[in-house]
This record gives sequence, C-alpha cells and structure tokens, in this order.
Amino acid sequence: MRFSIPRDHPCLAGHFPGRPLVPGVVLLERVLEAIEAVHGPARALRVPQVKFLRPLLPEQPARVVFEGAAPRWRFEVHGDAGVLARGEVVADG
Repeated sequence: MRFSIPRDHPCLAGHFPGRPLVPGVVLLERVLEAIEAVHGPARALRVPQVKFLRPLLPEQPARVVFEGAAPRWRFEVHGDAGVLARGEVVADG
C-alpha cells in the first residue's frame, strides 16, 4: 500500500512546529489499514515489536509491505531513504 501524509494533516500541527515529522502512530495506522485491506478487519490487534529507523516528512511517498497471515504479520514501511519502520502485528482473539 502506497501513501503520503498531506501537509495539512491534523497530526502535524504539534509534531514538530517548524519541522513537521509524521508521528510513528500514523505510520502504524497505515500498516494496520494495509493488513486489513488484504485480510479483512480484525477485532483486536497489537504491535508487540516496532522500530522506527528514519523519519517521514509530509508529502513524502511511502509504502507498507508485509508478510504472514493471521494471526501474525511482519511489516516494513519504506520511503525514499530506505526502511522507515519495521515490526510485527499480532491479532488477538
């Protein structure tokens, strides 16, 4: 799944003034959307492991890649500079 976060996204207002960076929680939201787009909605998901490696700036293109099947997926978020984040999502219940 490819995405970019627009400059006027509400999450950027305070993160950080003068040099906005896309918060990690927004990247994780895109990861969950990508998994659910392929595997359907999940009732309870958790992220037992995630590492943020590089920042994503507003308007920069990124994409989510993942592997696995319910109840466990490994993911990476890629940007122009390489891997931005990687981790694991687990479905509970």
